[in-house]
Parts: sequence; C-alpha cells; structure tokens
Amino acid sequence: MSRPPRRYRRTSLVAAVALAIAACTVIAGSANADPVEQVQNGGFDNGLSPWWWTGNLAPAVDNGQMCVTIPGGTTNPWDAIFGQNDIPMVNGQSYAFSFTASASKPVGILAIVQMATDPFTGQINQPVTLSTTPTQYSFTFTSNVDDAHQTVQFQAGGSADPWQLCLDDISVEGGVAPPVYTPDTGPRVRVNQVGYLPDGPKVATVVTDATDPLPWQLTNSAGTVVATGNATPRGMDAASGLNVQNIDFGRFHGTGTGFTLTADGETSYPFAISKNIYTALRSDSLQFFYIQRSGIAIDGNLVGQQYARPAGHVGVPPNQGDTAVPCQPGVCDYTLNVAGGWYDAGDQGKYVVNGGIATAQLLGAYERTLTARSATRGALGDSTLRVPERGNHVPDILDEARWELQFLVSMQVPAGQPLAGMVHHKVHDENWTGLPLQPQNDPQPRQLHPPSTAATLNMAAAAAQGARLFWRYDPVFAHKLLTAAQTAYAAAKAHPAMYASVADGNGGGTYDDTNVTDEFYWAAAELFITTGGQQYLTDLLASPHFSDDVFAPGGFSWQSVAALGRLDLATVPNRLPHNKLAAVRASVVAGADKYLGILAGQAWGLPLPADAYVWGSNSNILNNIQVIATAYDLTGQAKYRSAALQGLDYIFGRNALNHSFVTGYGTVSSQNQHTRIYAHELDPNLPNPPVGSISGGANAVPADPLAQRLLTGCAPQFCYIDDIQSYSTNEVAINWNSALAWVASFAADQGTHEGD
Repeated sequence: MSRPPRRYRRTSLVAAVALAIAACTVIAGSANADPVEQVQNGGFDNGLSPWWWTGNLAPAVDNGQMCVTIPGGTTNPWDAIFGQNDIPMVNGQSYAFSFTASASKPVGILAIVQMATDPFTGQINQPVTLSTTPTQYSFTFTSNVDDAHQTVQFQAGGSADPWQLCLDDISVEGGVAPPVYTPDTGPRVRVNQVGYLPDGPKVATVVTDATDPLPWQLTNSAGTVVATGNATPRGMDAASGLNVQNIDFGRFHGTGTGFTLTADGETSYPFAISKNIYTALRSDSLQFFYIQRSGIAIDGNLVGQQYARPAGHVGVPPNQGDTAVPCQPGVCDYTLNVAGGWYDAGDQGKYVVNGGIATAQLLGAYERTLTARSATRGALGDSTLRVPERGNHVPDILDEARWELQFLVSMQVPAGQPLAGMVHHKVHDENWTGLPLQPQNDPQPRQLHPPSTAATLNMAAAAAQGARLFWRYDPVFAHKLLTAAQTAYAAAKAHPAMYASVADGNGGGTYDDTNVTDEFYWAAAELFITTGGQQYLTDLLASPHFSDDVFAPGGFSWQSVAALGRLDLATVPNRLPHNKLAAVRASVVAGADKYLGILAGQAWGLPLPADAYVWGSNSNILNNIQVIATAYDLTGQAKYRSAALQGLDYIFGRNALNHSFVTGYGTVSSQNQHTRIYAHELDPNLPNPPVGSISGGANAVPADPLAQRLLTGCAPQFCYIDDIQSYSTNEVAINWNSALAWVASFAADQGTHEGD
C-alpha cells in the first residue's frame, strides 16, 4: 500500500443535480473580498529574482518567459526544481494557483504549493502534462495552515532525456472563491457498463427526484424498443445520498451489443447482453500480476510494448537490488536473496501479508476449477495466460503464483539464525520514492524488516496450499513449499506474538496486525487439508475461528483472513469428520445468506453496507461475492449465482459515480490509478495501468491530501477520484486484483455453463 514521499459529465434534472452536489461537493473555507497576489515577479518582468532553482538548472528569461533545460538521467520529480519561497498562506482562505507552461516535448511535471521545510506538507500537489504549445493552467485550493513561508515549486525531474521547460504568468492569488468539486456522473440511468448474462440478473438504477414508479424502455443497437416496464422506487439511498429507483429487466433474454436503457428522460451508457462478457476479464485480471513482477524483464511481445521494461531490483545501477538485502539496523546480521515476487501496489515494496492473501486467491481460483460443478475445466490451464512460462505443461496461473511463492519462502529466516523459521514481514526502500518511478530506476537502498507472526503464518498458509497444487507438476518444488510451511508454522507457535510495528512506515506501508488468531486458523486449515496431520486438526478445532462467524459485513482482507481457511475447508476435499465438515459448509451458506440480505437492502445491488466503504472497498465487495459464489458451488441454488453476478454491477458502473473501477472495462473506467509504474497522468510517455486493473474504490475516510481537499464530507459512494495522487481511493494492489481474478473466473464460468 503506497504513500507519497512527502508532501465530469452532465445531469439534466435540477433536483438530481442538487442531490449530487449535496452528496459530493466540497465548499471549503471562506473567501476574502479582495484577491491579493502572493507571488513576486511571476511574469519575469524583473529577471529571475526572487526565484530559486536546483544546482543542475540554468534558467534564463527569454521573450518575457523563463526557460530552462531540464537535464536527463534524473530519478525523482524533485531532482529538478524551479521555485519561490516565502509565499504567505492564511488558514481557511482559498487561493487560485495559475501559470502558463510549455515543453519541448510532451512531459509531466508537478506544480506544488507546500511547506518549505520538512515534512513538506502540501497545499496542492498537481500533476500537469505539458505540450509544446504554451497553455494556461489554473487550480484552486484552500489553505489548512497559517504560514508566511510556504513555497511554490515546479518539480520537473525524472526524465531519461533532457528537455526544455518554459514558464510564465505564475500566480497564487488569495481571497478567491473556495473550490467546488462536482464529479461528472453522466446519464442518471446507471447500468453495468460491461453487460449482463442472458440468463442472469439484469438490474439498473436510475437517479431521480420522482417518487412514483418511472416507465422505462430497453432499446437495442438498431434503435428498436425490445422491452418496457416500470421501475421500483427505493427512496433515499444512504450509501450515495441520492433518491433512486431500480429497473429490473431480467425477463429479457436476447443477446447483442449496444443496448441502452431509457427512463425519466435519460439514456444509459451502452452495454452488452452476452454469454462472453466476462471471458476476457478472466485473463486480463490475471495479466496484471505478470506486469507487476519484480526481478524479471517484462516482455512487451506478451503484454504490449508500452509495458515492456528491464528487470527491476536485480542490482543493475541505479538499483541496489533485492539479491542480497540486509536487515534494518539492529534486526539481523545476514542478507537474503529476496529477488522476484510481485510489487505490492503503487509503491515497489513487497509485503508478505499482502502477498499471502493474493497468492491464496490465485491458487484458490485454480483449485475451484478442480472442485466446483460450474467451473470450466482447463480454463486456467497451460497457455491460457500471456506469461513467459506458457507451454511448459503447468497451468499458467500456477506459474504466476509460483513467482510469488518463491519470494514468500525466500523471506524465511535461515536455519541457525535467531528466530529461524520465522518470516520477515516486508522488504522495501529505505525511504519513500516519488511518482513516477520505474522499478529499474529506483536508487534507494532496500531493507528487510523484522519477522512477524502474521507474515510467518501467511507464508505457511500460502505455501501449504501451493504444495498440494504443485505436487502433480513439480514434486521437488512442492516438497520445498511444504517443508517451509511446516517450519514456519512451528516457528510461529514458538513466537506467537511478534507484531509488525505501526511506526515502521517510512519507505513502505506498515501492514500492522496485532490479532493473529485468524492467521493461525488459516495456516492450520491449509496444512491440515494438504497433510491430514493430527497436530493441525487439533489446532484447527481448538481455534476460536473454527466455529465463529468469520464473514463480517465489511468483508475479509489481508488483516482478517479466517474466511480463506473456512472457504477452503468447505470446498477442498479433506479429512474433517463428517459432522464438522457439514458445519463448516453450513457456515459458508449462512455467511452468503447474510450478504444476500445486505445486497437486497442496497439500491445499487452490492453486498456491502453503507457504513463499510473503507480503503480498498472494491476488494471487500469482491471478497463478499466470493463467499456468495462459493455458496452457489456448494448448493447449486440459483439465488447465490444471481446475487454474485449482480454484485459485479457496482464494480462496472452501476454506482453513484457511473464509473467502472476496472481499467478498460465500460464506457468510463479508472485510468489514473496511484502507481509509480503506470503513471501516464504524470508522464505521457508512460502507459495507464493495464486493462483489467482494479482501483481501490470509494473510501468514506479519504486519507490522501487530494481526496481530503476535494472529497471531505462526501457520501460514501462519492468518496473516490480517478487521480494518481489519490492513493487512498485509487491505488492498485495485488490483493485487490486477486479478488477480481477469483470472481472474474467464477463469472466467466457462468456464461460457459449458462442454463445448467
């Protein structure tokens, strides 16, 4: 999970606009009567005073503007800065920050107003993509400090090649109108923008001030009305702050593309009705992991040349590499080769607890194809993904999981060392790096962080699951995994309360967790399924999680993993006594029934309560769908299949923002997720995240400066912005894409087996 280093469409109903503005508009502070200019010599009429610049720049005034050559070969944006200090700010006052800029080639810079000294807290940190034509840019913000010594900066480093920057008319004017943010939500009829299965549920939501049922029409691509009906009023929705009605057109079973729904004078974005709507998503959601790999060159012939890059963190300068990583001072006196694995999220750290759940969900998606009645055999087999190992007679998804499993095992404390068998919690940069930054250009030293019980049990669980699946394909590797898992489990029992520090967050996320009873349960479950060992059964039955409700309304996550053990015990053949197994399976069905109740109460058709929109909410929704889908696999009851499929509607656009959270899926989808690698918003020479990448989603407690500035006070579903700076609502992460991949594989199977 990443942190920074420091530092819109129309609606036609007036009432609906008012509802949307009440839900998500931010009006901050109060304006002064007379705007006052805070920048001195912003037009460079008096030369370059009082501007300053880093020592690698040589600016000059040319034709009334400042122009400077930005050197190539820099790494971070702040490696090349042009700025002015002593900018006064008044707490609660709003400011207009504007400037005119151009570049010798399309390139991204950061326009910043922030503290001049550590911790460099920012008022505004705005990425801007410059063109060769001088263009005026303007942004408004409200100060949260009284400080006479703020700084205006243009950070332009990070380019491999030199280029020329020109600036003029730089202004920070105080006393302006406060900022107002109103998202562009498009047509008020909200649908799953990807589409619907012919025999699946088909529900849409319309935002309206009407209280009586609205008539609706379904139109095909030829403009022919193919179905009609009346919507069902749902009243004011707590999650969105909007008055809504639902449209159920499930009785229509025709197929095609370009369908639209019309109600209350509004027409939805187009969508398909087809058996194959989720077929490509199965592989696209998994493709994300190959492109996230560390320690290997990414082959553009497999995934597109825009994603090709050299191997990262293998010790090729400026990298210091992951092949011989030391511990933080005082933690250990050895180094480990921890190359490989997946970059976790928007940063380039690698975290065992997040890798554990992500690996488990990939392994689980494959294992489901071996056990579930509706699964498509071979759908995740060899040569089904674009990975370099395709054609090796091993299922590609297992090849992908192996890349992370090898990393997880490599994080284990070696025999003969203190805490042997425990697992280091994480490895990442000594200090935070900026955006954008390609892995191969990361110059920071890497460090192993202390072992933790949570990490040790994550590795034990994932490795035990991997061992049983690799036994058929690579017995030597399977044996290595099982040995590592058993060693880790024993070590965790000997050290049951070693917790990651909440204060250990410089250069990477903390991933702290002080309740590891769920990790013990999960690890014991996987080891028991794989080995049938009595010691694991004893621990499993003694765990408080064996019989309690592990399916919280807000969903499971890396910090709450008991559900992973419960789902595998319910679905994977094992030696649990019959009565115990029956109780486990019944608990999964009961958990799914709880989620069905939540879904029925949500006008947007998703299994998440209105008070549970947290960091990474999209993954929690998908994890709840996984529970519902598993209940369908266990019972064959259609209500679970229907609910699982309807739950996906929210992810693909049937939501308050009319926005699909998966890149490349839907008319309007996330494109600017927070990531150092796919940072097109900051550097036009870099790509957007690959198709099939899911963003974290709405977060009712936004935690990054941009979201706090624009979204504070938002209704839960409006607490999202598709901007690379919003890491608390719009990051990518392996455990979010693993949840998508599991559910996408299930959904693709429902098209293949439609009507079974």
